[in-house]
Amino acid sequence: MTAAGSPSAHLALADKADAVCRMGALMLSAGTGSFRVKAAMGRVAVALGVDRLDAQVSLNEIIVTTRHGDETVTQVVEVPVPTVNAARIAALLRISLRARPGLSTRDLQRQLDRIELRRPPYPRWAIVVGAALASLAFAFLNNGHLQECIAAGLGAACGKTVQLLLRRARLNHLAIVTVAAFVAAAVFVVTGWAIHAILPSTSQTVHDAAFTSAILFLVPGFPLLTAALDLTRFDFTAGTARLWYAGLVIFAAGIGAWLVAWLFGLTPTPLAPLDLPPAVLLGLRLLASFAGVYGFALTFDTPWRIALMTSAIGMLANTGRLLLIDAGGHPLICATAATMAVGLMAGWASQRFAVPRIIMSVPAVLIMVPGAAAYRALVGLVNGDVIAALTNATAVLSLVMALAAGLALARMLTDPAWTRPMPTWTKMPLTRAQRRLRPYARTTGTRAQPPTG
Repeated sequence: MTAAGSPSAHLALADKADAVCRMGALMLSAGTGSFRVKAAMGRVAVALGVDRLDAQVSLNEIIVTTRHGDETVTQVVEVPVPTVNAARIAALLRISLRARPGLSTRDLQRQLDRIELRRPPYPRWAIVVGAALASLAFAFLNNGHLQECIAAGLGAACGKTVQLLLRRARLNHLAIVTVAAFVAAAVFVVTGWAIHAILPSTSQTVHDAAFTSAILFLVPGFPLLTAALDLTRFDFTAGTARLWYAGLVIFAAGIGAWLVAWLFGLTPTPLAPLDLPPAVLLGLRLLASFAGVYGFALTFDTPWRIALMTSAIGMLANTGRLLLIDAGGHPLICATAATMAVGLMAGWASQRFAVPRIIMSVPAVLIMVPGAAAYRALVGLVNGDVIAALTNATAVLSLVMALAAGLALARMLTDPAWTRPMPTWTKMPLTRAQRRLRPYARTTGTRAQPPTG
């Protein structure tokens, strides 16, 4: 920190730095990626009159240096382990896009106050329903029958309820994930037995491999995909931290599921394809893809209009991916093509409706995650079957990399700043969304309404 200027000038810069750091901390705690956090801080810094901003962002820490003239202020901000709040990400993005030169720190802080105090868009029961809907749809898309789909939905609902209750008790995050996975998987198995008791014509137990669908709501989609995107930009500080965090969460969920499998003697073998007429299968895949993505969007607190757009994008991309695989396409190429389509459609929508593309792309991509293969890799590791563990882990890693590659390619094609190796955060290219919003924004940046449509 230097003090070449007057004390009042240094205090003024410190106030601006506080506001900029608060913007970044709220963005980071809502679960968005490093690039989005830095870009948002850069936009409001320019509006506040900061000459230059340098930032380093990790999973739960931000180091920011702001410069104006001869004055320099460096701050370190630490946030809790991020949770996903898509509504907050969208609201904060709009504040940064509407920010114009002349914005005061007081007005920016007031806007951030309103965002921080805003209630979640959905009650807890809606979040539980969303998790159940996503798991039910995922079970069908992975060749589950009606029995498996019902069991997966009910298991996810119970597991998500336990997760929300334990969060209120502020227990260890990984312990919460393990307990929630155990409950979801156990309810899945018990539900399968209950269905057989009521309908003896069904199988005596649900298929072993399908019960991984019940814990799908625990997959850390935002950290996993944002880690891949950060690493694509060689942002190793943020990308590596997020990747480790996602890996720990997946491992904790896998341990909970493995305990149930060990207690009940389950073996995660692949499911056989469904024997349905092509037209019926296509219609059900479209419906399941739409419902599954919408369920994920609900669990991420995505506003319902954005959730509908996201569901339409995910429905088209995932159904197209499955059709290509059925036609003999390579799964990795099909996955890359599908997520690239997701990224392009989300990029188009983000610029016209001022919506963060990350909150549309993650739910649409999560429906493509290979949950059963990841679980088989964990079971092989625990049982000492190195070959099975490595085979399944390689398949999972390859597919996740293909999913991330598609999103990265789409981002490079649609975002000029993404192709720059190290952009200057206070000199970001003007986006289409900013051009749509700025003419309608007041000097203070408050209560501006974007054009409809």
